[in-house]
Amino acid sequence: MGKVTGFLEIPRQDRTYAPAGDRVRHYHEFVNPLPENVVVQQGGRCMDCGIPYCHTGCPVNNMIPDWNDMVWTEDWEEALETLHSTNNFPEFTGRICPAPCEAACTLNIEDVPVTIKTIECAIIDKGWENGWVKPEPPQEKTGKKVAIVGSGPAGLAAAQQLARAGHDVAVYEKNRRVGGLLRYGIPDFKMEKHLIDRRVRQMEEEGVTFWTSIHVGKDIPAQKLVDHYDAVLLCGGSEQPRDLPVPGRDLEGIHFAMDFLTQQNRRVADEPLGNERDILAAGKKVVVIGGGDTGSDCIGTSFRQGAVSVTQLEIMPKPPLKEDKGLTWPNWPMKLRTSTSQEEGAERDWSVATAEFVDNGNGHVTALKCHRVDENFQKIEGSDFEIEADLVLLAMGFTNPVKEGMLTQLGVALDGRGNVAADTRKYQTSLPKVFAAGDMRRGQSLVVWAIREGRQAASAVDEYLMGRTKLPR
Repeated sequence: MGKVTGFLEIPRQDRTYAPAGDRVRHYHEFVNPLPENVVVQQGGRCMDCGIPYCHTGCPVNNMIPDWNDMVWTEDWEEALETLHSTNNFPEFTGRICPAPCEAACTLNIEDVPVTIKTIECAIIDKGWENGWVKPEPPQEKTGKKVAIVGSGPAGLAAAQQLARAGHDVAVYEKNRRVGGLLRYGIPDFKMEKHLIDRRVRQMEEEGVTFWTSIHVGKDIPAQKLVDHYDAVLLCGGSEQPRDLPVPGRDLEGIHFAMDFLTQQNRRVADEPLGNERDILAAGKKVVVIGGGDTGSDCIGTSFRQGAVSVTQLEIMPKPPLKEDKGLTWPNWPMKLRTSTSQEEGAERDWSVATAEFVDNGNGHVTALKCHRVDENFQKIEGSDFEIEADLVLLAMGFTNPVKEGMLTQLGVALDGRGNVAADTRKYQTSLPKVFAAGDMRRGQSLVVWAIREGRQAASAVDEYLMGRTKLPR
């Protein structure tokens, strides 16, 4: 694949970023794309691996060596078709996926993997620029009706696949606009929302109907969908945030991360906030509890709002700077990573537990009482300290989908973690006509996993409705 000796002759080059001092002044994307000729050269670095582990590293099983070779030979349209055959939305994953494919790349044994994510993004961006991405309406209609609840990546992927199979697909979204976590959870500086809008327009031309501002289980009884449609697919996500029940938790100035991020995304989109109280970091000392992607997004948003300082706390120990390839490759390694938001000036601390939030006398948080923990998360005696804070953002992940409303009304069975119970073959819940996919079924995960589950669930629903399916898994 690519140039036979390319990996020996061509050094790895990746996209760069605008300087932190410039990018924190706005909410636009700040990645500098590689010139086309450089992307072509990077495609030529792909080795003719005996076993291309990038296939298994990628949750949607992208045919990475194939489209790397097509980029090298500058067959961009064929590369786009190949990329779309496994991934409905490569412009999303090409921006926000952590690229487990690159961790699995054979060249990553020497820490110089092929720039797979950058090449993927270049293929789809070139496709849109040249008008190669077009609606693909079905040639025949089946007469079957499918309702999909939730318009995040799982719901969108399933909707597009089922519409192309000829079914009448209706997507129900509780928010004002389509996109779920893609629109309301991920900051615009990581992925601008016009990318979602053009996909929605494409899907509408393919026959998908979007019903927004309709909260199933609240605005419309969940059973009504089951009665009206031939199949219902639940893709509502995992939205129950993990809380921190310590003294002082009810003080003002302590918020869940997603409430903070969603508000800012709505501001950028000129959406009304309604009766919500503003959560703003301007002029404040911010503490983010949680070291994952959501916490990182809180950091970047806080700096753009004008925070005085941002400190990120993580209860886990500090990861090693470099993994042991012999033990980890081709799997995703645990090692120290620094996001672009963290590079913008955040202080980070590990092995820290929060014991109490301190009141300023007026019911507002003013500091955190913390201590350090050992590898078993037990308190290290004498390690107590305080951190000043005007705003605390809880970014400790999500436990399960919200049960009140739709899930309670349907009475679907749940698994031991509180997610909707369904396997990865049929994606069928305890109710025959009802299916589940994405974070609602597997728990919080990556966008690329949601796309995979949406595609596979669409295949399962199509087989349920028609007795057979031509949709890929």
